Amino acid sequence: MIDFEYLSDIVQPTDSKIVMLVVDGLGGMPHPDHGRSELEEADLPNLDKLASESSCGLTIPVLPGVAPGSGPGHLGLFGYDPVKYLMGRGVLEALGIGLTLGEGEIAARGNLCTVDDQGILTDRRAGRIPTSESTPLAEMLDQIEVDGAQISVYPVEGYRFALVIKGEGLSDNVSETDPQRTGVAPLKSQSIDGDAASKRTAQVINEFVAKAAEILGGRDRANMVMLRGFSLMPELPSFGEQFQLNPAAIAAYPMYRGLASTIGLKIIPTGRTFDEEVQTLREHYEEHNFFYIHYKPADAAGEDGDFLGKARALEALDQSLPPLLELAPDVLVVAGDHSTPAVLAAHSWHPVPVLINSKWTHGTGSRAFSERECATGALGTFYAKHLMFQALAHADKLIKFGP
Repeated sequence: MIDFEYLSDIVQPTDSKIVMLVVDGLGGMPHPDHGRSELEEADLPNLDKLASESSCGLTIPVLPGVAPGSGPGHLGLFGYDPVKYLMGRGVLEALGIGLTLGEGEIAARGNLCTVDDQGILTDRRAGRIPTSESTPLAEMLDQIEVDGAQISVYPVEGYRFALVIKGEGLSDNVSETDPQRTGVAPLKSQSIDGDAASKRTAQVINEFVAKAAEILGGRDRANMVMLRGFSLMPELPSFGEQFQLNPAAIAAYPMYRGLASTIGLKIIPTGRTFDEEVQTLREHYEEHNFFYIHYKPADAAGEDGDFLGKARALEALDQSLPPLLELAPDVLVVAGDHSTPAVLAAHSWHPVPVLINSKWTHGTGSRAFSERECATGALGTFYAKHLMFQALAHADKLIKFGP
């Protein structure tokens, strides 16, 4: 949606400030035992009060029925059509740890995982292995050599690593090795388009994975790898230039820093916890007029199928909000990149709760911040790629369109 050809005619710079809090995997589903979603189960006094003073609604991250990855989910929130501006997970992972990708270099996001004696996946995240344990493993994998390509492996965090492939005659048009479920074996990478370059790349990937299995095979956990999101560096319009903003990003997790840097947000270094992110926001609040701040734990619990864990993660977020709310930004947006219902233990297609708080929203709020309450809110249900227009309008940054 950032392609709106008349955008430069209606957007204007002002001193007003926008803070967009993205709660990863925010949306959920009713639990079959009691009919409450994670948001409804959680005790959220700050978010519920905020919802009562805000305009609420639901966003569709990509298209109805389509479950998005974190990349498309975030791009939509930032005003980009996530179908047109497709960004690979590998690029996000690489950029998030400060790598610079050259022309033709292919990046992939890697998972350390666990397989049984028959090669069947038992844990796609290797028990969420700590970084202190995974870093030496990534260093071992970095020693793998494959004919015709240079492969580099970089530790990211926990069970995740980034893989970069350099070489002549390669292509990112290859399939992933992650089947996205347990109880089956990791997949072989294959050419998607049948071209010689992608066939050669799939061969390189499969040879790397086979050698990784030999290196890790004697371990009880983290004894195999999976690769996904093979991608080249994309070209995206600048977020700040398009919307006439001076934007910054505060995110503890590397992938989200990578995404923000790709669209031109300034990355402000921060700590590992959300409380540290909020403190970073407070320390740099006068320097920018748009802030993206990210909260991860709700998504992690949802992907683990931990309903109560996700509810508790939402409660922890709520308890950390007062220092952010004290800043009283002109516009505060609380949104999610996608839903991650614990009952599905995966990203889903369900619309995601959203609220916008500004001087224009008092008296139009909902009784609570939940899927059911937001479904009846003043904003209605709309595509996430339109959210930035709403935020800009509430910040008095848009003028009349047309005569």
